[in-house]
Amino acid sequence: MASPKISEALRQIAASDEKQKGYEALLSQFSAASSADLIAIIDAIFLDSLGIVVTRSLAIQFVQSLNNVASSDIKIEVGEHALNIFLAQASSFEEQNAQVRELMADAYESDEDYLSSAKVLSGIPLESSQRKVVNEDKVRFWIRITRNYLEVDDTTLAEQYLNKAKNLIYTVDDRDLNLHFKLSQARIQDARRNFLAAAQGYQDISFMTIVAEEERLHTLSMAIKCAVLAPAGPARSRALGRLYKDERATQLEEFGILEKMFLDRLLSAEEVEKFAEGLQVHQLAKTADGSTVLAKAVMEHNLRGASRLYSNIRFEALGLLLGLNGDKAEEATARMIEQGRLVGRIDQIEGIISFEGGEATGEKGSNRSEGVVGKEIRRWDSNVEGLAEEVEKVTSELQLRYPAFVAAHLMI
Repeated sequence: MASPKISEALRQIAASDEKQKGYEALLSQFSAASSADLIAIIDAIFLDSLGIVVTRSLAIQFVQSLNNVASSDIKIEVGEHALNIFLAQASSFEEQNAQVRELMADAYESDEDYLSSAKVLSGIPLESSQRKVVNEDKVRFWIRITRNYLEVDDTTLAEQYLNKAKNLIYTVDDRDLNLHFKLSQARIQDARRNFLAAAQGYQDISFMTIVAEEERLHTLSMAIKCAVLAPAGPARSRALGRLYKDERATQLEEFGILEKMFLDRLLSAEEVEKFAEGLQVHQLAKTADGSTVLAKAVMEHNLRGASRLYSNIRFEALGLLLGLNGDKAEEATARMIEQGRLVGRIDQIEGIISFEGGEATGEKGSNRSEGVVGKEIRRWDSNVEGLAEEVEKVTSELQLRYPAFVAAHLMI
């Protein structure tokens, strides 16, 4: 219920012949009010049937008064009530509807209720004959909604609104908006575990001069984390190389693990555990096989590192290096070879994995890199063929010189 002061003022306005001036004076006089007072005022304005022009003018002033309220709770409560009133005449109050929704979104964000903020913003009409919205404002709304959904890890809806912005971002010159677009894109790729694309996106942002130096280093740090979490292979090696050559990387805590991965050195459990402390929740999530993204990335890296140290190794010995049993080590190796991320051969009968020199192509099912794979086999074939020819020559010579001996001992 409205306060006695506001109730009395509304009674006086109702009895007056100058209702518009009365409401304008009332809205301009108070600097603080309860939600009940504001609700009573807007109800009275719309019940008085003052005409669309006067009512819209008072609605504009009402929104300004609501904006001056400090309490987030009052903004949200009164805003919801105002939206229901505007809904009855939606086409006449689209601008006020949008303004109230923005005020409510600000209030929700100050309370860290990002999901509610995204939902209330998504109700703002951006395509209407009654309200002209330029491309830059559309992109700004969509990116704001995207960022709110990312705060609650809803990448599906975040990507949906980012895709809307993607269709218009090329028309926007605002550097801040372009920055937020790229950052949102990288965050979505990161959350979806498309770590190589995310690493590239974060690193690109780290070069942007409009970003503060501290934030640039932070995005570079995120780029390193994503590169480390990416599946081992030629593409990740290139990403690690770009980051390793970045002179700023030496300032970051992640440089130690970056260097070891770039140089294909084996990682210890202690190093991995320390690195994991700086990861986000989604980066530590478990995969379908029950292992974490980090554990899988480290295992594949150590497998790649082992291929640099050994020309061949037994399943059990490789499993000991990787922290797996022999069967799991064989399975992981076979998968990387089949996906073109590792060059080698598996002898299941002998239980031995042979690694080839050179770099894999990264092409699924290729198992070769510019003819490197198969080179050792061809060398063995050539040696066997040469040996067979020499044996044939010796046998022929024996037959010529000692036919009786050959007939007695070598012929079957």
